[in-house]
Amino acid sequence: MLVAVSKTFSADAIRAAYDAGLRVFGENRVQEFESKQPKLGDLADATWHLIGHLQSNKARRAVHLFHQVDSIDSLALAQKLDSAAATTGAKRLPILIEINLGGEATKSGAAEGDLRALAEGIEKMSHLELRGLMTIPPYSDDPEAARPYFRKLREVRKALSQQLGRALPTLSMGMSHDFEVAIEEGTTEIRIGTALFGERDQRA
Repeated sequence: MLVAVSKTFSADAIRAAYDAGLRVFGENRVQEFESKQPKLGDLADATWHLIGHLQSNKARRAVHLFHQVDSIDSLALAQKLDSAAATTGAKRLPILIEINLGGEATKSGAAEGDLRALAEGIEKMSHLELRGLMTIPPYSDDPEAARPYFRKLREVRKALSQQLGRALPTLSMGMSHDFEVAIEEGTTEIRIGTALFGERDQRA
C-alpha cells in the first residue's frame, strides 16, 4: 500500500493527489490536519493515517480525525488512545507499533526489548486493533544502509506474530529515498512524500 505523506502540504495539493488516484494519506500532526480536514471532508473514500508521534493529550482528537494511527510507542499512549476510541462507540481503531531500531534519541518509537510487553498490553484493549509494525531507520544517502533495519523489522514482526499467535499483516517501512529496498525486504506499506509532492519546507 502506498501512503502519500502529505504533511506540510496544502489541502489543494492533497486534492490534486486525490484527483490523480491516490486514496491513502499520511499526516504528522493532529493540529495540522485539523486545519486541512474541513477542506477535504468531501473526499469520502480517502483514508487518513497519523504517521507522526501522537501526544497523549491529543488522543481524543486523533480518533475523530484519523482512520489509523501508525506511531504507537508506549503502553500509556495506547491506553489513552483506547479510552478515546471507546467514546466513538463501535469503532475499533487500527494501529501500528513504531519501533526505534536505530536507537536514535531524536526519534520516537518503542525499544525492541519493550515490544512484546507493549503488544500484549494492546491485545487486551477492546478498542484498538494491532495490525503490525513501523520503523524509520537512521537516514543515509545510501538506500542500502536501510536494508539491515528493514530486514530486522521483518524478523521482529515474525517473532511477535508467533508470540501473539496471530498474523500481523502490516509492515510499514520505506520512504521516497529507500522504498525500493523496503519492497525487496517485504514491506506492505511505503510512505512516500517528496517523490509525490516535491521538496517540503524543512522549517515545517
